[in-house]
Amino acid sequence: MRRYADLLADALMRVREVMPWNLYERLAASQAPLVVDVREPEEFACLRIAGSLNVPRGVLEQACEWNYDVTVPVLAGDREREIVLVCRSGNRSLLAGDVMQAMGFANVVSLRTGLRGWNDAELPLVDGAGALLDADTAEALLSPPVRPEQRRPAGR
Repeated sequence: MRRYADLLADALMRVREVMPWNLYERLAASQAPLVVDVREPEEFACLRIAGSLNVPRGVLEQACEWNYDVTVPVLAGDREREIVLVCRSGNRSLLAGDVMQAMGFANVVSLRTGLRGWNDAELPLVDGAGALLDADTAEALLSPPVRPEQRRPAGR
């Protein structure tokens, strides 16, 4: 049986990653990459990289194709565009990058360490209204606790 960690290790062999500070520099360039945040809409509404586009992981495949109610034209229309995928920790974006490459996207990378690493590097994050968040507030939003029922039962 394959586990989540196995899927991530496999995807890591195929998907390139970019460090937060390198992405920050790239975003200042004249031809900045498209930043696609694959977190859920509720997560995106709390905080994000300014200018990023929310395409939740659950609808990504349809968003990348024409003729669906969730089609995102900027994705469906250009499989050569430079795209950086982001999520909270860098795991969902890594899996999303693997899928997008399988769908023919040629220039996709995942943000290594995700928004948590971005925040740890003290790079700017904004809230749903576009206001800058301080690093401590962002950290609290990026670190939801694991509830007791989500923990592995003793002896398993």
